[in-house]
Amino acid sequence: MGQFTDMCRINVCGGDGGAGCMSFRREAFVPKGGPDGGDGGRGGDVVVVADPQLSSLIDYRFKHHFRAERGTHGQGSKKDGKDGEDLLLKVPLGTVVWELDPATMEHTERLADLTHPGERIVVAPGGAGGRGNPHFVSSTRRSPAFAEKGEPAHEHWIELELKLMADAALVGLPSVGKSSLIARMSAARPKIADYPFTTLVPNLGMVRAGDYSFVVADVPGLIEGASEGKGLGHQFLRHIERTALIMHVVDITGGFEGRDPLEDYRVINRELEAYAPELAARPQVVVANKCDASGMTERVEELRRAAVADGHRFFAVSALTGAGMNGFKLACGEMVAKLRRQIAEEAAAEPVVDEGLWERRRLARERAFAIQREEAHAWRVRGTRIERLVVQTDWENDEAVTYLQHRFSRLGLDDALVNAGVQPGDEVRICGLAFAFEGASELADDDDELSAEDIAQIEAMSVDASEDGE
Repeated sequence: MGQFTDMCRINVCGGDGGAGCMSFRREAFVPKGGPDGGDGGRGGDVVVVADPQLSSLIDYRFKHHFRAERGTHGQGSKKDGKDGEDLLLKVPLGTVVWELDPATMEHTERLADLTHPGERIVVAPGGAGGRGNPHFVSSTRRSPAFAEKGEPAHEHWIELELKLMADAALVGLPSVGKSSLIARMSAARPKIADYPFTTLVPNLGMVRAGDYSFVVADVPGLIEGASEGKGLGHQFLRHIERTALIMHVVDITGGFEGRDPLEDYRVINRELEAYAPELAARPQVVVANKCDASGMTERVEELRRAAVADGHRFFAVSALTGAGMNGFKLACGEMVAKLRRQIAEEAAAEPVVDEGLWERRRLARERAFAIQREEAHAWRVRGTRIERLVVQTDWENDEAVTYLQHRFSRLGLDDALVNAGVQPGDEVRICGLAFAFEGASELADDDDELSAEDIAQIEAMSVDASEDGE
């Protein structure tokens, strides 16, 4: 079996956007041509895609930084730059994608849960390409002598967390015989030994019994306190979350330590409930392993009574000799088939999955901005779209700066600053720049950006340089 990796933290960054071009037609006999700068290409996205052919996150164990291709710059004669290629990161089905806090590296938001083949999520969008100067033509600005810079892409850390998508999971304390059971039930060949924690990674096996077939996972042994992270704890409890059936294995002999099988049974159930209450309500079968040992009849009956009282089916088996295994496999196959039908019916009754939901949420986050007082007369504005406008502006060009101020007003930033209590003369900080607030501005109607048709008409005109400016 190849190396199993079920959790990885990676750094992802989309490609930078290319810069727009500031250019004017320069042809023989057309001395006063209009603007013809091309747009910069958009940077490539980093996209995580679910691939049913994969079973582990091993590809991300040693490489942790991924960056998409950048867009190229626009050129004159309306030549747009080339968009950067997207970077596809393939992951197994059942991978959950988390946004991480850059300071603490803790989870801040679940970005996606990829459970269907081909399902994807953009984890690092590429930077927008800067627009060429034809986009900034207006009724008063006939020859804009500026263009937008490309947007730098956002770089951040995400976590890929794999939760196995098995039909059933073998759970229990260490050394109760889970690995021996999966080896007896299927073609899986896990490491088997008579000491605790032999299994350090989950094993998957395909079980065939009569007309039924199902996937079973051998989850590494749990100990008391696992729900709090003790032992292997949370590292493997998550693999039980997606299973339809829990196979609770108990060593009826008590093992070398002479444990009480009934108390072992109760310890594991307490840990499942403490980790996720819905796991305690998950369909469960109780499996008394090593029932071929002598003198176990009374212990088997005691555990049977406790399992039935809790509403669970009970099986006494021996992974060593195979005793009781056929009936156990057939019963589990029937239960899994029934549970999967129920799950499919419930899924069919639910609303159709909105494939654009994650993308709309991301765009809504980009449009939002927040204003916070940092000092008595200094304020900080944060927001993806606002910050994008700032970094795409050529600050050496007064015309471009004036245009940015108008964009701020159209986005409602000036009014929001006034409502937040910002006074004229206060300092407003965005990214690494600071501005003196002059109050909400009133824009002339004729300064609005023109439609594509208007721009096309103006580009075809010969415009005198003296008409430049606002």
